[in-house]
Amino acid sequence: MILPFVISLPHCSGEIPAPIRSGIVLTREEMVDAVDVGTREIFGSLPAEKVSCAKWSRLVVDLNRPPHPHDGKGPIALVDYHGRSIHSPEAIPDEREIALRVSTYYRPYHLQLEKAIAKAHIKGLLDCHSLKGIGPPEAPDAGKKRKNIILGNNGGANGEHIPKRGELTCTPALLKFMKQIFETAGFSVSLNNPYAGGFIVTHYGPALAQKGKMALQIEINQDLYVDPESENIILEKAADVRSRMLKCLQAIGRAL
Repeated sequence: MILPFVISLPHCSGEIPAPIRSGIVLTREEMVDAVDVGTREIFGSLPAEKVSCAKWSRLVVDLNRPPHPHDGKGPIALVDYHGRSIHSPEAIPDEREIALRVSTYYRPYHLQLEKAIAKAHIKGLLDCHSLKGIGPPEAPDAGKKRKNIILGNNGGANGEHIPKRGELTCTPALLKFMKQIFETAGFSVSLNNPYAGGFIVTHYGPALAQKGKMALQIEINQDLYVDPESENIILEKAADVRSRMLKCLQAIGRAL
């Protein structure tokens, strides 16, 4: 079964072009922190209509941010998630560099998504991420243990509309149905907590929802497949998670 979804993996890569890498002051380990570990292994080979994998690290360009700065956050980050400066003082991107990165790395990815989700038989967009098992100090759920799966439709704890967040990216009924599918597969599930959805789902989701389709942000807990000491992926566990994820998405695809 070909899944009737477009899968987006905007943070799956840690690659950085050499000219940009020379101006980054983060250590190798700190740069790895920017990667959504395991998303390529779990989602990247799923039999979906289209799987879009980022070629470059979000330290180059963050595909899950708006193309122009908004609330101080644009596609080119100056600090990482932990508040660390990314660039050396002389390498901080100026307007010309930002425009170049947007045209070179950002827009092609989004044009690819737009083309894929425009197909009539596509039922939805799945924007997939991973997160640490315990909320880090900078997170909205700092110090709290997280569920296996977090599903986001830009709503509240039951998928309901929250005016200050904007439009929903799928109906509450559909979100709750998908929650049941994942729980039946043995995953613990949270809705919109700690994250309700980033730019990709909130940008494309409302228009899809108006057509009776949907956009969903899926965050998967790295504790399911990452060794806590080495922080390496345990391939057998990742394969098990991938198998269970596939069955869930197949069930959702059939229902849609």
